[in-house]
Amino acid sequence: MSVRTPGEDEVAAAAAAIVDAFAATDTRRYFARFAPDASFVFHTEAARLDDRASYEILWRSWTESGWRVLSCASSDALVQTYPGGAVFSHTVATRVDTGAGEEAYRERESIVFRVDGDRLVAIHEHLSPLPPGH
Repeated sequence: MSVRTPGEDEVAAAAAAIVDAFAATDTRRYFARFAPDASFVFHTEAARLDDRASYEILWRSWTESGWRVLSCASSDALVQTYPGGAVFSHTVATRVDTGAGEEAYRERESIVFRVDGDRLVAIHEHLSPLPPGH
């Protein structure tokens, strides 16, 4: 049985769908792009989130307090494919309304995808701050 290697355009489209859903604060569409066993590492959180359900609980606490995304833009993308998956990394500029005011971030993000039938599903997301001056 051969393992499919996704194309770069397919990976870029899968990542764009995640960014678009996040930018719209579209909870259902956003989390549908992640596997239930996906893990998340965010520099803003004290601990790794070991599954999608943990992140959904955190997300719900944010949105219930008035948090929403105002804009999210991806740049400087790199796609690396391998049999059965891919890594997408980029720079992301995000503005959010926290419910208490606006905040803006420029971060580096990596998203790891695996082939799941005829689609790609995200299995890991990692955010780190951009160094000052970048």
